[in-house]
Formats: sequence, structure tokens, C-alpha cells
Amino acid sequence: MVSERSGAQVLVASNRGPVSYSLGEDGALTAKRGGGGLVSGLSAIGSGAGAVWVCAALGDGDRKAARRSGGHLDTADTGGQHVRMLDIPADVFGDAYNGIANSVLWFVHHMLYQTPLEPAFDDGFRAQWAAYESYNAAFADALADEAAPGAAVLVQDYHLTLVPGLLRARRPDLRIGHFSHTPWAPADYFRMLPDDVAEAVLRGVLGGDRAAFLTRRWAEAFADCCAAVLGAEVTREGGEPSVTYEGRTTRLGVHGLGADAEFLRERAHRPDVDERLAALREQIGPDRKTIVRVDRTELSKNIVRGLKAYRALLAGRPEWRERVVHVAFAYPSRQDLAVYRAYTDEVGRLAEEINAEFGTPGWQPVVLHVKDDFARSLAAYRIADVALVNPIRDGMNLVAKEIPVISETGCALVLSREAGAYAELGEDAVCVNPYDVTGTARALHEALSMEDGERAERTKRLAAAATALPPDRWFLQQLRALER
Repeated sequence: MVSERSGAQVLVASNRGPVSYSLGEDGALTAKRGGGGLVSGLSAIGSGAGAVWVCAALGDGDRKAARRSGGHLDTADTGGQHVRMLDIPADVFGDAYNGIANSVLWFVHHMLYQTPLEPAFDDGFRAQWAAYESYNAAFADALADEAAPGAAVLVQDYHLTLVPGLLRARRPDLRIGHFSHTPWAPADYFRMLPDDVAEAVLRGVLGGDRAAFLTRRWAEAFADCCAAVLGAEVTREGGEPSVTYEGRTTRLGVHGLGADAEFLRERAHRPDVDERLAALREQIGPDRKTIVRVDRTELSKNIVRGLKAYRALLAGRPEWRERVVHVAFAYPSRQDLAVYRAYTDEVGRLAEEINAEFGTPGWQPVVLHVKDDFARSLAAYRIADVALVNPIRDGMNLVAKEIPVISETGCALVLSREAGAYAELGEDAVCVNPYDVTGTARALHEALSMEDGERAERTKRLAAAATALPPDRWFLQQLRALER
């Protein structure tokens, strides 16, 4: 079985794979396929390319599937893709994923720490860092085993920052790229990490031939970190910028992932979406404008300040009372971390407060849903008059790109200048400082008051920019750049 799937010319590595397994009470496994840019990208290169996707088993169902198949999943479960799922010990995975990736690297790149109290890099952190090293080494070993001579390997995100360097040591013949889906921290904030850890992360990414990012801002921040922490040479003249360190040069690229317009427009008009649209309209009531947000309850998404801004709008602009509804979908995220549970609770508490303060028998100011429902999200996109996207920091934010694509009457986009999408959409959005609640309330009023013609024209331009680099082309662009 291994020999059939070894020698791949194209490989992708990511923490989460294209399929996940749930374990039934009777011990039976049920496979569920996912979507996204990587799935679209691998589909775009065709099944004849013999690509291999290396990912981690995330839960008990995944681990059972990986063990049952010797790590190489049944292609009937994966939509025909060759997937190698790594059965990394649960404690190692937990420390690497929750302890380092989500509680340290994510916090650094999104600048989320309350610095008077955190972080504190103690012996517990060191044990978790050792697990992160082991986790990355498992990926490097698997990729080295699966890759044909001279193969192209695309390593994804902050979970796997050490992989390019580790893989380079194992297989110097490979063409290796790393893509960061998050922001990259400015050098002063990045240096909050222990010196050896900061150096290891940068050295790891620089093991690749290319390091790519969602925006030029994040690429420049990475280059600044390499210069400040490693003393690396940064070249910005002509073509792609590059970083040279210890005799090797890594080119820096920018690939702004766009929305998949064809998929969204088709999916948004299926019967299940129409049903949810009818239910939402009944809940909202007739002749009311909608402010729509769709987010995970991730700390960086800034949902709490968004709700405070909406409350400030209703308090300061009473003419909007009973004329607007804030449709807020806040889907719980990372609930195994206490700080995320507390944040999710605060979102619910604040929504209830606003409804109690301003609601009337015929008007519920905030319609909050916390159960993840993609069809319902698409229904909300269709009726959005205003889209509120106000993250503290975000690598891109695809919601900002998706809503203008399928909003039926055009929507005004209220957008944080700290979202990666600002680089492409800022000119036609109403832009805000995400920390400024009063300013965001003012922006919501401006967006709600926008003339229909202007809103429609802006929406057209937003949709065009949002779909400039759809997922399949985004993936292929990175692959071709590795070949240069």
C-alpha cells in the first residue's frame, strides 16, 4: 500500500486534513469531508498528479481510522485524494496544538496577551515546546518518506513552522514552501518569545525556498523579525523580497486568498438556505435593515466590542431603534481553553443585555445564534445590508470577502483596518479602528445610511476584489512560484 502512494511530486502538510472521522457508540467510523482552499487546490491539479496530503489525527475517530489504514486513508473517504494521517500520541498532540500553537504562537501573532500577567514561559511551557518539536518532526519524517526526488511540498500555517527546516535537513533535494494563514507579529512583539524559541520558529520557516503570506504587511513583518532576531539580510529590491541567512536565501511571496464565487453563489440558493432565510426574515420582521456578522468566538474576532458598538448606535442614534436588527452568528471556538469559554459566555451575556435594554414586544435588537450552521450563515449573507467585520487582527478574513459576493441587494462593509482583507477591500469599505467602540458605532450609522446606488456600486467593486484569487488559483500560484 505504501509503495503505491510514495514518490509523490506534490505534497501538502497541514494540521487538519480534508476528512475527519467520528466514532459511533457501536465503534463504527463515519467520514466527513471538508472544503476550503487546499481541497480546491489539490482538486485543481487533478488526480493524475498523485498528490499526497499529510495531516494529523485530531480525535479518537481519526486515530482509529489512521491505525486501521496504516496511516494511508481509504480514498473512498477522501474524495479520491491520497491522505496520510499521522497518529501522533494524544498527549503530544494536545501540548503541541493547544499548548503552543493555539495558546502561544496564535496569541503572539494576533497580539492577544494581557502582558502584565502573561505570558510566563516556565518549565511547563518548555515541556509543551518539546511536544511541538516532536509533532513537527513527525510531519517532517512523513513528508520525507512520501516525497519523490525534487518534489514540491507546501507546508501550512503556524502549527508547522519547524517543518521546512526539519524537512530540508532530511531531504535537501525538495522544493519547500511555507504559507502563513495568520498575521505575523511585529518584531518587538515577536521577541516576547524566549530567544531560542523565536530563533527556532524563524529558522524553521527559512528552511523553505519560499515563505508566503496573505498580505505584504505580514510578509514585511516576517522579514523584520528575521533581521531583528537572527541578524539575517533582507533584500527588497526587484521581484520578490527575500531573506538570506547562513548562506541560504528564502524568497517571500504574497498570495491573497479570495472567495470561491461559483461555489458560494450556487450553495447560497439551495433549498436548505432558502428555508433558513425564511426563518431569519420572520425573526427579523418586515422593513428592517440588517447588520450581519459571522464569526467563531475567537478572541481576535472582536465580537464583544462589535456588540458594544451596536449598543452605542442604539443609544446615540435612537432613530435606528426598531428599524435595524443585528444578526450575530458567534460559533463557539476552542472551548477546551478556559479563556475562550469565558469569551463565548461574555458574547451571550452582552447580547442579552442589549435585548433587555432596547427590545420591544415586536423587535429583538440582537438575533444571536451560537450553533454552527453554514446554510444559515449563507442565508444571513444574502440579506445583509451591512457586514460588520472588526477583528483586532486577522490574517485575511474571508467573511469580509464572501458577504459582498452573495448579498442580494448589496451591502456596506464595515471593516477593521487590522484585517488582512483591508489591503484589498479598504478603498470601498467603511474602515474602523477595532478598539474604537464610538468610532465603530459611527461607522455603522454611516453604513446603514448609505444610498442604495452607492452601496450597490461599492458591493460590485468589493465582490470583484474579493474573488480575484479564488482558492484553486491561490494554490496553483504558490505551486508554480516554487518551480521558479
